Amino acid sequence: MHFVNFSATGVALNHANIDTDQILPKQFLSGISREGFGQHLFHDSRYLDHEGHIKNPDFVLNKPAYQGAKILVTGENFGCGSSREHAPWALAGFGFDVIIATSFADIFYTNCINNQLLPIALNAGAIDQLSQQITLDPATLIEINLAQRWVRQGSHQYDFELSDEHQHSLLYGIDPIQQTLLQEQLIVTHEQGRPSWTDIHYP
Repeated sequence: MHFVNFSATGVALNHANIDTDQILPKQFLSGISREGFGQHLFHDSRYLDHEGHIKNPDFVLNKPAYQGAKILVTGENFGCGSSREHAPWALAGFGFDVIIATSFADIFYTNCINNQLLPIALNAGAIDQLSQQITLDPATLIEINLAQRWVRQGSHQYDFELSDEHQHSLLYGIDPIQQTLLQEQLIVTHEQGRPSWTDIHYP
């Protein structure tokens, strides 16, 4: 995922301290591919049975009005708990491109960036306004400008902070390895200029 301007509907799950075990329970961590985790997102809330066959009609992500939402609006300390990278995989696999929260756990935030999922931190007032509007009208569009770093809904506009490095990664859809490879020629030049005594020789 990479974009400059983005507009989509959202869904509000405005609770605090939603941890990675709620986002993706531990029994689904056996896979090593990034694929297939979306079906297990918020498993214990989305389903009434352990097997995941009976959907909970009261859980907001299961409500027909919110199907296809690309933006999750939620509360403070989102993604706390373990550092499992599977949590952003599940969110992206379910169809979310953007998570807007009051705050994020640090490791989770970085994992989102590395997996091309945009985490936006806004103050509690902005979260409340967005949540209320989405609840009143699920068809509400939320606009995001990544280049200028703002979120807009109707007449409300909120600026958000994002480091230049993270912005560049998301604008161009590149991960940390790809960012490093952009400096490949500098790396090659450096390696070629190293004195021979720095080489490591193994017996």
